[in-house]
Amino acid sequence: MPVPVIRDFIAADMRAVDAVIRDRLISDVALVRQVADYIVGSGGKRLRPALVILSAGAFGYQGKYHHQLAAVVEFIHTATLLHDDVVDASELRRGHPTANALFGNAASVLVGDFVYSRAFQMMVEVESMRVMQVLAEATNVIAEGEVLQLMNCHNPDIDEHNYLQVIRCKTAKLFEAATRLGAILGGATPAQEQAMASYGMHLGTAFQLIDDVLDYSGDNKATGKNVGDDLAEGKPTLPLIYAIKHGSADEAALIRKAIEEGGLGELKQVIAAIYRTGALDYTRRQAEAAAHTASAALTAMPNSKYRDSLLQLTSFAVTRDY
Repeated sequence: MPVPVIRDFIAADMRAVDAVIRDRLISDVALVRQVADYIVGSGGKRLRPALVILSAGAFGYQGKYHHQLAAVVEFIHTATLLHDDVVDASELRRGHPTANALFGNAASVLVGDFVYSRAFQMMVEVESMRVMQVLAEATNVIAEGEVLQLMNCHNPDIDEHNYLQVIRCKTAKLFEAATRLGAILGGATPAQEQAMASYGMHLGTAFQLIDDVLDYSGDNKATGKNVGDDLAEGKPTLPLIYAIKHGSADEAALIRKAIEEGGLGELKQVIAAIYRTGALDYTRRQAEAAAHTASAALTAMPNSKYRDSLLQLTSFAVTRDY
């Protein structure tokens, strides 16, 4: 969890979510248990399930399904990580070896499929067509976002508008689903549900943009990733897009070549260009604007500690260093 005061506030709920996660990862297949236990136990902020808990609590939900749906959201996230790391050939996540690095690509893909399908079993148990509609749509949009990102790899001509569309699909959509689910459980009005969805979408956008900043400025011990991982994979993130547009001809050519070829042979020069053009500051300002929009959406919610926690998360999203 991100902010200590929020972690303490929902500690009992998050313990219940973890219990659901552990219980529902049980499988008769030993390798499924081994890989699933490894990826879930490797850490992480548990931010998405926390959003389900906070959103449901903000509308006074007193039922039994918020822990289950929080676990479902975490399962969907976990499955995307298992698949992402295979596609990206990643070897490090959260400071630990990735599942594919330890168990192989085939095991990671297939266990990712297991975690996805278990999530759908669990959402059916809630017996809400609206819940299933939200999660089915989110899962489909996330998959589209993954394909869009794949298509954009090694493409230095991607512009800011199209890049932000990838973020909204690949990352922010699950944030949106998490906060929308909490609102649905809590009996929110259609306007309140849409406001919570907007909050989640913009919070997720801010979160990803700060990830983009940290990819070129973070401490790998804090982030659990190596500096320049995105560049090594040929991903044209916003700092690179901005630096190409606002850098000199030589800087633009350098960055374009680095995106096209991938690898880290020119990392120092690319980072120098990113800093000289103010690309990280620009990306951070865009993240702050998204966080401000998320905060504004919360005016539709009644005052409560849950609402205060959601507001605190908008600040955390843009000030964090991990």
